[in-house]
Amino acid sequence: QVQLVESGGGAVQIGESLTLSCATSGFDVDVYAMGWFRQAPGEDREKIACMFGLGHRDRTEYSESARGRFFISRDKVANTLYLQMNALKPDDTGVYFCATSGEGSDCLPPRYFGQGAQVTVSL
Repeated sequence: QVQLVESGGGAVQIGESLTLSCATSGFDVDVYAMGWFRQAPGEDREKIACMFGLGHRDRTEYSESARGRFFISRDKVANTLYLQMNALKPDDTGVYFCATSGEGSDCLPPRYFGQGAQVTVSL
């Protein structure tokens, strides 16, 4: 059974950094593609970052807003996915979800989401 549990959210000020963690169970974190999504208040959930799974040599992709500031990574031993967020802006505010399709190594639309972690960036 696929389970995803996010942690590390919080309230920070503009320009600060924050790292989100996603503890996984039910599968190995490096087999399937995994990603991070953000849902800002009143908006649809959008993909922020994705790391491809087995056979793609840790290939990653990022949204335009995240590229150069956010970095997705995974720890195979801890079976955990991370999102390091730097130079945070108020527009980065939202609920961040860890996700996976649970069935392939490409960054496909996910079937599974965690419960989310709130990130609030203030001036």
